[in-house]
Amino acid sequence: MKIAVLGAGMIGRTIATDLSASFDVTSVDKSAASLEILRSRNPAVKTLQSDLTDASRYKTLLQPFDIVVTAVPGFMGYNTLKQVIDAGKNVVDISFSPEDMLQLDELAKERDVTAIVDCGVAPGMSNFILGRYNGEMKVENFECYVGGLPKLRKKPFEYKAPFSPVDVIEEYTRPARLKENGQIVTKQALSEIELMDFDEIGTLEAFNTDGLRSILDTMEHIPNMKEKTLRYPGHSALIIALQRSGFFDTAPFAFQGTTISPLAFTSSILFNEWRLSPGEEELTVMKVIVDGLTGNKKKRITYSLLDRYDTHTQTSSMARSTGYTATAGVRLLINQLFTAKGVFPPEKIGSSNACFEYVLKHLKERNVVWKMEEQQIQ
Repeated sequence: MKIAVLGAGMIGRTIATDLSASFDVTSVDKSAASLEILRSRNPAVKTLQSDLTDASRYKTLLQPFDIVVTAVPGFMGYNTLKQVIDAGKNVVDISFSPEDMLQLDELAKERDVTAIVDCGVAPGMSNFILGRYNGEMKVENFECYVGGLPKLRKKPFEYKAPFSPVDVIEEYTRPARLKENGQIVTKQALSEIELMDFDEIGTLEAFNTDGLRSILDTMEHIPNMKEKTLRYPGHSALIIALQRSGFFDTAPFAFQGTTISPLAFTSSILFNEWRLSPGEEELTVMKVIVDGLTGNKKKRITYSLLDRYDTHTQTSSMARSTGYTATAGVRLLINQLFTAKGVFPPEKIGSSNACFEYVLKHLKERNVVWKMEEQQIQ
């Protein structure tokens, strides 16, 4: 089985390394530096330098491979997935692009392709969980809280990005869609800030972000749904100040004889401020809540995750929790546990108990452990 992993960033490298233990894996990226990091850590993974923004290359590039994983930045995600599907390759995607990936469903069916999209941690595991319990209860409320945080809190931001600052800023600026009383409502990102307490971590702040994505369409019968991002308290106030001051504006302006984009400038500065240093420890905190009725009884299902940097493998928690969910998706395809054709977000796959339990087991084997609690509520 030959697998191509498109994108050799932190999470892409983790995916390639995990799959290389069982399969013939090639990592593809434009960045020679990223590929060299992967080669130095895991010589078993083959590497190929290629410009993934060039659509004309895909059919030839992907011809030798049986399955593809797309782990490119969000702004590239939709077009990359489209080219992979058009090349007739089954694919697992974690790119978190702003476009609606379900628009590629018809193309996937025409090409006899299975595409699992948003197969990371959030979106990803949160969707798997909702899909699992939507099949056995009348869900009335869904909540997801998730954040990647540095272990060492350094002022002013107390944050480190496990991926590109551009993608983080996109999360902070894209309007957040929520479901309230049966209606889709749009609110500003970073709005409705609240404080929440988490075991072993303490108090974090939670604010609205646009993370519900596909479930707004696939789970339209659920009246209340929201996702919030978690950060150390005070982080959102700094981001809001930058945003209101114009630092995230995309329109270029003239400055001392040159033209500059405020967003590009800010991203360059924040890249150094937010970059994880080699070996720097961080953690992923997540809580997924599903409330609903089983018969006449109302119950709450809560799944919680606290995952930390793996010092032995030098793998970040965000790369582990995201990447290993993606590799579980790849193995669902390889083991033919999921064979339907088209584009599928994880909630559609989680409705199969066999698939859901397989993913949980796969993660647990890699010490990414989800804890479930069930309780009756009034």
